[in-house]
Amino acid sequence: MTLNIELDVYSSMTDPSGLGQPHAQAPTSVRHQADWRERLRSTVDRWMVSPLLYRVSVSTFFTRWFTQKRTREVFDLMAGFVHFQVLLNCLRLGVLRRVHESPCTLEELAQQLGLPIERLDRLVWSAVALKLVDQRSNGRYGIGPLGVLVVSYPGIEAMVEHNALLYADMADTPRMLKSQAGIEDAKMHQYWPYTFGQDGVTAEHNCELELPPETQAPRASRASLAPQTERYSTLMSVSQNFVIQEITASYDFSQHQTVLDVGCGLGRFASTLAQQQGALSLMLMDLPEVVKLTQRSHMNTNYVSRMSFVPGSFKTDPIPMGADLVTLVRVAHDHSDQDVEHLFKKIHAALPLRGRLLLAEPMADPKGERQDAYFHFYLMAMGEGRLRTPQKLSNMMQQAGFSRIELLANPMPTHARILVAYKT
Repeated sequence: MTLNIELDVYSSMTDPSGLGQPHAQAPTSVRHQADWRERLRSTVDRWMVSPLLYRVSVSTFFTRWFTQKRTREVFDLMAGFVHFQVLLNCLRLGVLRRVHESPCTLEELAQQLGLPIERLDRLVWSAVALKLVDQRSNGRYGIGPLGVLVVSYPGIEAMVEHNALLYADMADTPRMLKSQAGIEDAKMHQYWPYTFGQDGVTAEHNCELELPPETQAPRASRASLAPQTERYSTLMSVSQNFVIQEITASYDFSQHQTVLDVGCGLGRFASTLAQQQGALSLMLMDLPEVVKLTQRSHMNTNYVSRMSFVPGSFKTDPIPMGADLVTLVRVAHDHSDQDVEHLFKKIHAALPLRGRLLLAEPMADPKGERQDAYFHFYLMAMGEGRLRTPQKLSNMMQQAGFSRIELLANPMPTHARILVAYKT
């Protein structure tokens, strides 16, 4: 099932990003309607902070739930950092692993972890409140409904540990917002070596990796680039399972002969396609250092004969021809609008007539979803990335020459949304 992307009635009066930023004068009737809505909204806003309304709402059965809900939501905004620290330290100290193995008392847990019980109890009680840990019989604690998900999926645990970098960067969020230097110094930016410079090329491609002076050795020197590349490639691989499930559940790959996966990483997505589609040929393109790792990891598989490996940067090198489907899985949102527009044009030129581009990544909701806030700041800390709406991406694809774009219906849009563009 697919949902066609359609332009909004007033798309000519709004920003092509799909976020509703005006750039042209709207008709008088539309302005009057907006004015009426704004006046109503202002009235509601005044009511919401009225002391009288608050007293009435908390004392009335039919409205108390709403006031309680909004109060919890505001408190969650303040407590978010503490919640993450509880999760992170339950993992780092081994609390979740231990109670997952078998329920135990607080005293047993303190003895096994070597922690003072008068400190550990705060962490465990907080974990119970967040459903990471459960209270069991006889004063024991076991794994909770959210905790079991964290310890059961390596990708979640890896991302929790990785997110500590983002939280460290956001300790000085104003600096990132005010200057490019704040982003270049961000730990998240330094973690991803392909965000350095303009070409994103590794040390073994085009001779040298041009890095800003403040990001040079030792943290991103030629000697450290290979292990750094392996580290981020492994993280991308282990955290990709949920996205791959969304794609393979939503799109029929049997209609294609050859798939080119641009920004393939360690080839987790390509290997899944190879195992599910026995007749499918696969081309894997990524930076030379990454392709070396990818080729090595698939060397002894029974499907490697159907794979070809293409080292190169999509920013500076041509997109190889020969595929009737090109895939971008969590790639576009890492890069600037200019680079993505250029990439779409290169893919369009490389595809044959009736070829397709499939793009899968988290996308912004024009009305705003809670997870959007996370991705906006994560991608900013990386460097040049940006969370875009499906409408914004479809507009960029149309400008690149694609004549038809579809937004696929997939089970869990939080993990990723999927756009398919056709060359006709």
